[in-house]
Amino acid sequence: MKTTVTVAVTSYNSVSSIIETLESIYEQTYSNIDLIISDDFSMDNTLKLVDEWILQDRIKHRFSRIEVIKVPKNTGVSANCNRCIAASKSEWIKFIAGDDILLPNCIEDNIRFAENTEDANIIFSQIKVYQDDFKEVNFVRVTPDEFPNNLMHPTFSGQEQYQLLLVSDRIHYTPSYFFNKKALLKVGGYDESNRLVEDYPMWLKLTSSGEKLHYFHTATVGYRIHSKATNNVGDNVLFKPSIFNTFAIRKKLAHPYLPWAVVKSEEFVYNASRIFQNLGLNKKHKLNSFLYRAICFYMNPYHYLYAFQKRLPSNKNNLFYS
Repeated sequence: MKTTVTVAVTSYNSVSSIIETLESIYEQTYSNIDLIISDDFSMDNTLKLVDEWILQDRIKHRFSRIEVIKVPKNTGVSANCNRCIAASKSEWIKFIAGDDILLPNCIEDNIRFAENTEDANIIFSQIKVYQDDFKEVNFVRVTPDEFPNNLMHPTFSGQEQYQLLLVSDRIHYTPSYFFNKKALLKVGGYDESNRLVEDYPMWLKLTSSGEKLHYFHTATVGYRIHSKATNNVGDNVLFKPSIFNTFAIRKKLAHPYLPWAVVKSEEFVYNASRIFQNLGLNKKHKLNSFLYRAICFYMNPYHYLYAFQKRLPSNKNNLFYS
């Protein structure tokens, strides 16, 4: 009998997209699926659509189990993820946001990789990025395009990946994430004090514990770029507002372990970004782009110090300078 996999949908005000997400799960080529929908106190009709959708006979017959989780107040993404993990009865879990989709072979490809790869508890793959909807005319790109010359190089250990992740969050294909429940429970699950940034702290927790992040170079998820996404404000800004939340997390979790020049360079960029944001200069115009790049890079003294340190023979094999 095939392994049962839990697909957990994390939704919040997803009325315009939730059915498309759910239908992509229904259409999976893999048969044994438990479905969990955890809604973080949506203020629209997301739950009404979910309740109507799961009442269909075809839906009841498709899934081994269906559970809808509702809460009396909004708690943030991290807490929502923890609720899904606690409710899951299976070994393997696939998260999907209520505005993204699973490609038809997503679960089948992930399970095959997990079964054929030793100690693969945390698995990533490619994502297909679309603008606004999943029509092919709106296809943007597949990411990541480089492999194995990135964080997921097969020769890297979990500890080496941890060092690279301390330098920067190099995982921009989070929606592909597929995992073994025990691995996340081992590190205590998600940090619920981080309401909006759940993924980067988790990658640090996992890799610092020695857990290696695995990857296969196949697209499994469709990711939607649109103005309503929590961490996405489109391509018309110099930087996303989430840069400030991310900086606070890096200050706590990464800066104590990084070279001084790296930390000071990040602080310089953070302060410059604050000024641009406060002055209303975050719109992506030619002049704004030129000024922002000039200040953050060309006028950033720590950027040059770090570049110099990278070239020192003593740092040749130091991953902090890779």
